[in-house]
Amino acid sequence: MTRIINALAGIAPNYDVLFCDLWGCVHNGIQAYPAAVAALQEFRHGGGQVCLMTNAPRPAPEVIASFGRLGVPDDAWDDVVTSGDAAQDALFSGALGRRVWHLGPSKDDSFFDAPAEWRDAAPIERVSLEDAEGIVCTGPFDEATDTPEDYRGQLMLAREKGLKLLCANPDLVVDLGERRIYCAGAIAEFYQELGGESLYFGKPHPPIYDLARRRLNLRDGARILVIGDGINTDIRGAVGEGLDSVFITGGLAAGDMGGDVENPEPGLLEEWLQQKLLDPTWAMGRLR
Repeated sequence: MTRIINALAGIAPNYDVLFCDLWGCVHNGIQAYPAAVAALQEFRHGGGQVCLMTNAPRPAPEVIASFGRLGVPDDAWDDVVTSGDAAQDALFSGALGRRVWHLGPSKDDSFFDAPAEWRDAAPIERVSLEDAEGIVCTGPFDEATDTPEDYRGQLMLAREKGLKLLCANPDLVVDLGERRIYCAGAIAEFYQELGGESLYFGKPHPPIYDLARRRLNLRDGARILVIGDGINTDIRGAVGEGLDSVFITGGLAAGDMGGDVENPEPGLLEEWLQQKLLDPTWAMGRLR
C-alpha cells in the first residue's frame, strides 16, 4: 500500500539516485518550485545523484537552456535525459526512413539536428505528409488551441499510407501554469485509435531509462528512486523497471486529491490509485 510522506529527506538515505520528472515536480512550466529545488540540492549534498528525466521532445541541451529562466540551478542536478534524446537515437538509426513529416511546433526544430554520435548518419529530410516515409510528432502545431481531433484527416491519410508515427513525448497533457495543453502522446494515442502505429521512447518505455543509466554510468545494484506526477508515465515506468517511486499528487492529479495541494487526502488517494491499478511506493503532495 502506498504510504504518504512529508519530505524526501525521510527516505533519501535508502537511495543512491533519483530519476526525477521535471514538469509538475520541479517546475510548472513558468517557474521552479523552491521547495523541490531545495530537496534535490539536499539529496546531492548527501552524496546522491539526480537525473532530471523528462518527456520533453527536445534534446537535453535545449531543456537545460531553459533552466535559467525557470530558476532551476546547476547544483540541483547531475544530468538531464529527455524523451527527445531517446527518440533521436531511433530517428537517426533509420526507424522511419530519412524523409519525414514533422507534426509539431517550430520550437522543436532542434530535434532534427543530429547529435554527436550521429554526425556521420545520412541527414533527415522534412517533407510534406504526401511525400513522407514516416511521421515525427513532437506535439500540436499550436499548443494553445489544437487538440488531437484537429489532425484526424491528416492522420487518416497517414494510416492509409502505412506510416509509422514516432512520438517524441509520450505525455498526454501538461499544465502550463494554470492552463492544460495537449502533448505528442495524446496525438500518438489518437493515431493508434485510428488504426495507425505509434512508436514510443520516453517514459514509461525502456529506452529512456537505459539511456539515463548509461549517462550516469550507474553500477549494477544502484538504488534508484523515481519521482513524478504522471501516473501512466512516471509511475508506470517505475513499476516496469522494478524501481521504487514517489507519486507527486499535487501535479496532474491535484484536483482529485482534496483541497490542500500539499497534503493529499489518504482516502481519496487510495481510491484513485485503485482505479488506476498502480501502487507507487510513496506519495507526496509536492516535492519537498
